[in-house]
Amino acid sequence: MATPLTGLQHMDGGGGVAVMSNPVSKVDSSANGGGFGRSLSESPILIFSFFHKAIRNELDALHRLAMAFATGNCSDIQPLFQRYHFLISMYRHHSNAEDEVIFPALDIRVKNVAQTYSLEHQGESDLFDHLFELLNSSIHNDESFPKELASCTGALQTSVSQHMAKEEEQVFPLLIEKFSLEEQASLVWQFLCSIPVNMMTEFLPWLSTSISPDESQDLRKCLSKIVPEEKLLQKVIFTWMEGRSSANTVENCVDHSHVRCSPNPLTHQNGKIKCASQTRKIQLSGDFTNLSAFNERLQFIAEVCIFHSIAEDKVLFPAVDGKFSFFQEHVEEESQFNDFRSLIESIQSEGATSSSETEFYSTLCSHADHILETIQRHFHNEEVQVLPLARKHFSFKRQRELLYQSLCMMPLKLIERVLPWLIGSLTEDEAQMFLKNMQLAAPAIDSALVTLFCGWACKARKDGLCLSSSVSDCSVLAESDGTQQRSVKRNLLEVHKNEDVSEVAESESIQKHCSSARSCCVPALGVSRNNLGLGSLSTTKSLRSLSFTASAPSLNSSLFIWETDNSSCDVGSTERPIDTIFKFHKAIRKDLEYLDIESGKLCDGDETIIRQFSGRFRLLWGLYRAHSNAEDDIVFPALESKEALHNVSHSYTLDHKQEEKLFEDISCVLSELSILHEDLQRTHMSADLSENNFGISDSNDSENIKKYNELATKLQGMCKSIRVTLDQHIFREELELWPLFGKHFTVEEQDKIVGRIIGTTGAEVLQSMLPWVTSALTQDEQNKMMDTWKQATKNTMFNEWLNECLKESPVSTSQTEASEHSTSQRGGDYQESLNLNDQMFKPGWKDIFRMNQNELESEIRKVYRDSTLDPRRKAYLVQNLMTSRWIAAQQKLPKAPSGESSSKQIEGCSPSFRDSEKQIFGCEHYKRNCKLRAACCGKLFTCRFCHDNASDHSMDRKATLEMMCMQCLTIQPVGPICMSPSCNGLTMAKYYCNICKFFDDERNVYHCPFCNICRVGQGLGIDYFHCMKCNCCLGIKSASHKCLEKGLEMNCPICCDDLFTSSATVRALPCGHYMHSSCFQAYTCSHYTCPICSKSLGDMAVYFGMLDALLAAEELPEEYRDRYQDILCHDCDRKGTSRFHWLYHKCGFCGSYNTRVIKSEATNSSCL
Repeated sequence: MATPLTGLQHMDGGGGVAVMSNPVSKVDSSANGGGFGRSLSESPILIFSFFHKAIRNELDALHRLAMAFATGNCSDIQPLFQRYHFLISMYRHHSNAEDEVIFPALDIRVKNVAQTYSLEHQGESDLFDHLFELLNSSIHNDESFPKELASCTGALQTSVSQHMAKEEEQVFPLLIEKFSLEEQASLVWQFLCSIPVNMMTEFLPWLSTSISPDESQDLRKCLSKIVPEEKLLQKVIFTWMEGRSSANTVENCVDHSHVRCSPNPLTHQNGKIKCASQTRKIQLSGDFTNLSAFNERLQFIAEVCIFHSIAEDKVLFPAVDGKFSFFQEHVEEESQFNDFRSLIESIQSEGATSSSETEFYSTLCSHADHILETIQRHFHNEEVQVLPLARKHFSFKRQRELLYQSLCMMPLKLIERVLPWLIGSLTEDEAQMFLKNMQLAAPAIDSALVTLFCGWACKARKDGLCLSSSVSDCSVLAESDGTQQRSVKRNLLEVHKNEDVSEVAESESIQKHCSSARSCCVPALGVSRNNLGLGSLSTTKSLRSLSFTASAPSLNSSLFIWETDNSSCDVGSTERPIDTIFKFHKAIRKDLEYLDIESGKLCDGDETIIRQFSGRFRLLWGLYRAHSNAEDDIVFPALESKEALHNVSHSYTLDHKQEEKLFEDISCVLSELSILHEDLQRTHMSADLSENNFGISDSNDSENIKKYNELATKLQGMCKSIRVTLDQHIFREELELWPLFGKHFTVEEQDKIVGRIIGTTGAEVLQSMLPWVTSALTQDEQNKMMDTWKQATKNTMFNEWLNECLKESPVSTSQTEASEHSTSQRGGDYQESLNLNDQMFKPGWKDIFRMNQNELESEIRKVYRDSTLDPRRKAYLVQNLMTSRWIAAQQKLPKAPSGESSSKQIEGCSPSFRDSEKQIFGCEHYKRNCKLRAACCGKLFTCRFCHDNASDHSMDRKATLEMMCMQCLTIQPVGPICMSPSCNGLTMAKYYCNICKFFDDERNVYHCPFCNICRVGQGLGIDYFHCMKCNCCLGIKSASHKCLEKGLEMNCPICCDDLFTSSATVRALPCGHYMHSSCFQAYTCSHYTCPICSKSLGDMAVYFGMLDALLAAEELPEEYRDRYQDILCHDCDRKGTSRFHWLYHKCGFCGSYNTRVIKSEATNSSCL
């Protein structure tokens, strides 16, 4: 057995604790502003911690209701259905506002953080879509529907909770660090102004009731500082905080229609005509400087059009006639707008040259014409089919209400731009009628909001003269005190009481209060994005995702488009070494699918299914942990080492911690389920725990069955959650991180990363991992992966180890696999590879002796796949199966006389002792319970060293086929235990290697598949790793050592013994060479340079300082004072000159005295 380089401590690399274990507690503190050690007054951005707490509470309540529905404790799904709709709307608008405001601002000051969280929003949106489809499906009466609903709810809860926990751990501290208090307040205000008005009227009251009274008070104080000081804006926000009463609400809390009393659709059409004409004007003039302004204008029109479409799809068309639908036209228009904007951005980024101007802008005009044609056709169809029915079926009052509701579907910051734009396209009479209708439709509690709207509308007029023709005069209310506002409210109530008055009389009465000659003093929102460095273009995701359709949202943000483009072109490109890592993703997905599907069968209580499920889960857990640790320890640090990629991997490291916690939780529930199943079996119950058996069980059994079903349902939901979580994690890695390797890393660098990953993977893990990964790949992918591995390990013995594993017969392979398999790089969890069709093997000896070779091999495989067997018991059974034919042959031989044994004819058949007094078997080299029979001479020796010391030849330990148990003196095939019945499965040693035929009962030993020998240590990835270039095992902390190709494949320069297979401790020198530690100690007593390359063996600064002092005090004879010598420095490998000395010559570059003279000169005027 050889010894790797030692002297370094074990580095623990456990999986960590998930931050979502108790997610609410992370922000559940009103005293310190969300658990971050700061108050809201110190960090306004921490107001988001209250948003997160409210969302968590809602998710928790939904999951409890879904679980109750799945377990039969609740039969009414309608309350659950309503709460789902509410949460979907809340969270989607919350996420969209983050993508539009918070993340772009953060991305300007801290790169490589925002994109990951935007991608997570996309994944969460897909989850909401799936849940929404499930709720709207026709399978409500299906038996599987309740459990599927509970599983999807649990997956959604896990995904969103993990996302928010990561934001609190990474994003919030960055926002606090990089933004001042004023900037944080500005971000929060922009966030609030990015949420549609109709959602804000629900969001703020819901938020206020979801937190404690003290927290609600802190929230109010914080909002009073975040909202601009203008009284009108303060009143709008805090009116929303109070919430609307049902009496004052005009059905605008759930769904909102969109219809115009003025010719609004035509106004939209005119906007598109202006875009098309402006495009042609740019083309004809050749002036491209205003292209950015044009792009901003286009984005504004697109947003207005999209919100208009959402209102039509959700309210107007169903209200007029459920058969109407322009959904496809709306989607097509949005797609055309996105294509148009992408074209503009490409022109801006590439720049228009003289040869490309005509082509670029011809394409631009073509796109504009196409959009115009689509919009004109769409509006014409609506005006012909829909508007006549709306005028026919809706009263003037109802039309006003729908007008106000449609306006409130937009966020405040868009309304501030839309109203002046809309009023500017109308005549003065039309504008006054529009404002009058809006004011009459609004509930009395929205008086401040209507005043705000009217004031913004007046900005379309010259000098901002007031257009309002109602009693709620914006120029008055903006400056009035509380008495005037109460008077306005009373007048509004009087107007509502006289709804039967004719339209003409009502209009005349209102126009009496017109103050159009006065200027409006309504405040602006002050949400200019430029004060935080944000661009003028919107960075929102697809706004159609807010309409809660089943289609997945697209990433249209200019902030994130380049990453998606890169990924799409890289995935299908030439195979790269780093692609090996991502091939693990296919195997992970395959096992996740298995867990998700098979977890639904656990309710049947089948013992085989439970056992197989448990084994497959623990196999996946161990291998995924190894994969995650490799990413955290090797791949992510490599990415972070590139200056352009700082912070790109932090989010994924947090993911690994959370996923490890999910695996631990599933393991606990699975263990509890298995224990409960065993208890039920002990009570002689049927293995089938279906409803049909409830009647024959007593009350205690019924309670246990109910608990079992609840645990099985819970486990099914957890398996769904972990599948969704890992699927999204893997998807984001492939989309965001995968392309970065091709862009920032050379093939050689990728080879080094792959080699380092493989070098931290032990032989036992590889034996489990290789079949697991390759089973999910095509033959071509398998070949490419193995080629990459062989290229990365070309300097090692990996091919030899792999060939030995492949050459082994099925029987010997089973024996190897029967030993303990620790598939975790950091732990010792037992994992089993399961064949789902195999049953547990329990044969009798008579059956064994009648088996042919194929049957015997098949039964050995069944033993190995039986996860219920203890590893030692499994090894015992396999050993006996393998030697069954030999046992049968021995029984047919005539028995030797009493006291004699045929084994006594073999030399060395007596036991040897490591400690004869305590009767401990072994030798001076190793502690073990067996002797090996040398294949070369047929003699028995305790170890190969004992053989070599007593023989004139060396022993090939890998060729050993037989051993002798020193307790029963029985010679038998080499194996981990004694197969003699009298020894009752006595283990030969704590550690046994089937490749090296090595036994050790004292130390921690592991087999390195790259050295292909056993070495002392806890294992690769734990305290050692294998350097592929040096081809040696080094301490885990020696990652930054100096590599020397095949540096260990040499003799010790002092004692000339082979270093690679040496059992003595080996020491690495700073220059990259090696020698025995004992030789190093003796050699450095008189030398300080490497005997091979002559470089210094350590930091010689003290010694060289002593020489400086010595030479300074020494006076040379006069004839030598002006003489100089050319020298070569062994430490820096540079040539220079030094003053003459007969012993010491200092390097002028590095100050080392480790030099030699290469030329002498009589005199020299300069000295380096």
